[in-house]
Amino acid sequence: MEGDTTPIEVGEGGARHQGNLAGGPEEGNAPYLSDMSSPLILRELRDGVLVLTLHRPEVLNSFTRPMAAALQAEFATAAEDDAVRAVLLTGAGRGFCAGQDLSEVLPEADGPMPDISEVVRASFNPIILAIRQLEKPVIAAVNGVAAGAGANIAFACDLTIAAESATFVQSFAKLGLIPDTSGTFFVPRLVGPQRATGLFFLGEKVTAAQAKDWGLIWDVAPAESLMEHALGLAARLATQATRGFGLTKRAMNASWANGLEAQLECEAQLMQEAGRTADYEEGVRAFLAKRAPVYRGR
Repeated sequence: MEGDTTPIEVGEGGARHQGNLAGGPEEGNAPYLSDMSSPLILRELRDGVLVLTLHRPEVLNSFTRPMAAALQAEFATAAEDDAVRAVLLTGAGRGFCAGQDLSEVLPEADGPMPDISEVVRASFNPIILAIRQLEKPVIAAVNGVAAGAGANIAFACDLTIAAESATFVQSFAKLGLIPDTSGTFFVPRLVGPQRATGLFFLGEKVTAAQAKDWGLIWDVAPAESLMEHALGLAARLATQATRGFGLTKRAMNASWANGLEAQLECEAQLMQEAGRTADYEEGVRAFLAKRAPVYRGR
């Protein structure tokens, strides 16, 4: 099936420097267009998979406020669109995402230092929550460097596939900052406190092979076939019982805060909900009829 490629209108590209903070949307920035009238997020819906491409390749797809706002809007749309069964996030050019464009968070000449927490709260926190709360699979295809917030976005996705040449780096310490964009939440849980502390304090690059070995990502693919591999996985998930995937994500999200007894009850409640879905009914009928199920994500 031919993909329907529709660039969305996004905010001002402006900045020229890449970094690794988090940026936030400003009010009154609609419609969002870059300074070169180029879309900052590319979208393509292909066989139930919404492919979102970060599109500032000249600065390794570092985030501006409008770009972050545009990505937030795309996730909000995906949540409401029944045609979207899975989301695949990647970057244009040779990088996945170098984090925040530092030119947006530098002080004016002789001016006070900006309150970085404002851009963290307004921009990247909503992106992480959107990824985790979207009850559809979210796959990251990391095609190159993923630094700072860019790395932590990749780690927050449901499944992350990286090119063999890709690298991940927690570069916050080099600026005297702390990891944001859920880095201090997910990274210790994925690799343990010792490795997480080393990554945060030292800011050393982690190769794709290391990231897979440590459990930071799901898989590694040759650079030339990364998108084929990632699209194949996303398309496979899009044909499955995505309603059950969404409930599984909800259970996993709850497990971060629950004790054992509370999590067992959470599982029971969500199993009850799953057992009432059309997908479950289709799965049972297909099993009894000895045929392949046709799931609709309902």
